Amino acid sequence: MGLFDRLTGTRHPSEGVAPASAEEVRSALLGLNGPDVPYVVRHGAGDQADLVAEWRIAEPSWQTIFVESRLTHTVRIRMRLVRKDHEVRALEEQWEVTRVGNPPRLRISSSYSRGPERSITREWTIGRGDSGRLEATETFRFDGSGLRNPLRDAVVQSGWTWRGVVFGKL
Repeated sequence: MGLFDRLTGTRHPSEGVAPASAEEVRSALLGLNGPDVPYVVRHGAGDQADLVAEWRIAEPSWQTIFVESRLTHTVRIRMRLVRKDHEVRALEEQWEVTRVGNPPRLRISSSYSRGPERSITREWTIGRGDSGRLEATETFRFDGSGLRNPLRDAVVQSGWTWRGVVFGKL
C-alpha cells in the first residue's frame, strides 16, 4: 500500500479473493442497514452516486431565557461502484451546522470538509448541580470509522477495492 492509499483510506482485498458481481457488492452494502446501526445506507441517484451512507447527529438544544442553540453534524459517504476495476470509490463528507436563536434568526454558521478520519468530541452542560446551577456534563463522541469500517469491510470481503477519494469526482 502506497502513501497516497494510506492517506485516502484505500484498502485492497486479500490476494486470491475472487471479486463478486457489482449487484452482490451493492446488496452487501445495503444489507448493513438495520435497527441496531445509527446510520442508513441508501441508493444515491439524487446525490450523484450509486449508494450513500449517512449518519446524522443532533446535539441537544441549549435553552436560556434569550437564546436557543443547536449543533448538527452530518457525515456522508458517497460511493460509486466501478465495475471494470472492481472498486468502490468513496468520498467522505462532513457538515456541521450551528443554529442560534429561536427561531434561528440570530446566527447560522456551517462548515464543510471532505476526506477520511472524522472524529468529533463535544461536551455540554445539562441539569442542576448542588449549587442549583446547570452543571451536569455529558460527553458526546463520534468517530467516522464507525460508519466507514463496516462499509469498507463489506467491499473488501467481496473482493473489491475500497478507494478513498479526496480530490476530484467520484
